[in-house]
Amino acid sequence: MVDIQLTQFSHGAGCGCKIAPAVLDKILHTDIIQAQYPALLVGNSSKDDAAVYDLGDGRALISTTDFFVPIVDDPYQFGRIAAANAISDVYAMGGKPIMALAILGWPVDKLSPEIAQKVIEGGRSICAEAGIPLAGGHSVDTTEPLFGLTVNGIVPIKHLKQNNTAKAGDVLFLTKPLGVGILSTAQKKGQLTSEDLEILIHQLNQLNKVGEILGSIEGVNAMTDVTGFGLIGHLMEMAEGSSLSATIFYNQVPIIEAAKAYLLKRIVPDATYRNWNAYSSQVGFDKGVDVMQAFSILPDPQTNGGLLIAVAPYAIKLVQQVLVENGLGQFIQPIGQLTERNEKCITVSASPSH
Repeated sequence: MVDIQLTQFSHGAGCGCKIAPAVLDKILHTDIIQAQYPALLVGNSSKDDAAVYDLGDGRALISTTDFFVPIVDDPYQFGRIAAANAISDVYAMGGKPIMALAILGWPVDKLSPEIAQKVIEGGRSICAEAGIPLAGGHSVDTTEPLFGLTVNGIVPIKHLKQNNTAKAGDVLFLTKPLGVGILSTAQKKGQLTSEDLEILIHQLNQLNKVGEILGSIEGVNAMTDVTGFGLIGHLMEMAEGSSLSATIFYNQVPIIEAAKAYLLKRIVPDATYRNWNAYSSQVGFDKGVDVMQAFSILPDPQTNGGLLIAVAPYAIKLVQQVLVENGLGQFIQPIGQLTERNEKCITVSASPSH
């Protein structure tokens, strides 16, 4: 078991194996006239984190699915990380998860069922931390190992948060540092130190439970989680969906310190280039920004990344208080702001202008 390196059985790593945004748009395109479902509050059109269906009693059902190929070598940790990442979509909508089903793809001719059992056990352990059952699932024989969950959650409709409802003047917060794509790529290349592996696994295991609490705050106007398209991609979805632009305060963006050292070794995920190519035409840089580093950090594909929160000015202190009370006090500094729409969707500045 110790000798197994799951990442060597897959071409990608975690959410870095997502299909490129431009390709995904082509896949989802349809000329078929879509039927209207009045109870469907959030569907495929808004590029949000999950689907949401009105239950008719003031509550809504949140439904999501997420799975990927290994981001770490340890099968138990892979299961935990994939499960935490899937459950995050419910928290990102301001909801409470209630049940999960497993999705397992396993190359049975290459990897033993005992290893797959460790993956499932990891997923089960994270579900237990979230207070939900892993109630069943489906498995298939595949060429690469993959694992994830479908997750259902409940949210009072008045607490529902979407990624396209931000307002001009909202301040942006991010609840986890960037850089896990860089660290996971270093691991795949055999260059990640044991100390940095601990940092990587610790972050990837963290549930975004604070999202359910943030959902109850009226001044939280929009929310999403940062995953495979990087901060730049998910912020662009928020800004464009809200018909706004955004400014990132680059010097205030939390970054895993160890990731910077691997950047000096030119360790960058392939998905970083994919993301940058998809979004760069809508990104501008002010003077004083380390453009080369920002290019490597802002599109870095995250797995189970932090919540990106758009907060009205009057609710900033309350959100900061909630973050502190939930062990996230290191993330109370705003990383940006939403503005009226201008020439570029996103502008990267070194710091806020005063």
